[in-house]
Amino acid sequence: MTDEKLVALAKEAMKNAYSPYSNFKVGAALLAKDGRVFTGCNVENASYGATNCAERTAIFKAVSEGCREFDAIAIVASSGDFISPCGICRQVLAEFMPDGKVILDSDEKGMVTYLVRELLPCSFTGKDIR
Repeated sequence: MTDEKLVALAKEAMKNAYSPYSNFKVGAALLAKDGRVFTGCNVENASYGATNCAERTAIFKAVSEGCREFDAIAIVASSGDFISPCGICRQVLAEFMPDGKVILDSDEKGMVTYLVRELLPCSFTGKDIR
């Protein structure tokens, strides 16, 4: 799976975003180690704390289907510019893909890639509670 294909799948997922309050749509495409791809979009709620980000939607969807190992995630936004995962999403990414790749896409600037550990150094993990 190429980074470009993963970004294209994230853009498709973004079309399903439910964002009536912010009108800010986000899509994500998560590549599992076994080659499967799980997509997600942001789902807003009038009670903002109940909103779920695209990244977590994709990860939770994958986990609910028995998949727990991932290589990469592509994230896109309706703004057309880079959108980096929020803090909660970074923590979830660190849980399931600490060595994974995060691909951000901008319509004008192209793609940039980070490792999860670059986005969340010194992350809190399961090792910390054992």
